[in-house]
Amino acid sequence: MKRTVTKSIVVGCLAVLASVPVTVAAGGAATVAPDDVAFTDLTVTAPVSAPPGDPVRGAEVFVSRSLGNCLACHEVTVLKKELFHGNVGPSLDGAGDRWSVAQLRAIVVDAKKVFGPEAMMPGFYSNHVGLHVDKEHAGKTILTADQVEDVVAFLVTLKE
Repeated sequence: MKRTVTKSIVVGCLAVLASVPVTVAAGGAATVAPDDVAFTDLTVTAPVSAPPGDPVRGAEVFVSRSLGNCLACHEVTVLKKELFHGNVGPSLDGAGDRWSVAQLRAIVVDAKKVFGPEAMMPGFYSNHVGLHVDKEHAGKTILTADQVEDVVAFLVTLKE
């Protein structure tokens, strides 16, 4: 069953997004390969794909059980209409105030590089996802580079 985020929830977040600077690679650079993502001081300053992320699509990825499935572990008040919010990870209310865009991107790309190998959160744009990956998924990331930028664009709208 496909779930979509209602427009009214995301529209409320977009007013905040207008004041957030978005960096786009000069000249519309190509997608950065997962192994080529540059981490500097636990941040990823450069976008992993050229188009700016879209917070509406990011919210859809965030709630999708077949993509990010972020609600399995995190609670987000503006998404209360969704059936289940996890409590394994921290609430992401105010994430746009707590972390910079570069920090959020690093966490989504590969939380284990930010929080350590014991972190429960997977690397959503990493080829290093575990020991016993089934052949169908070997060498594939959980999210595409565009989806990472979309999720980051959504997260920066979550203000206190």
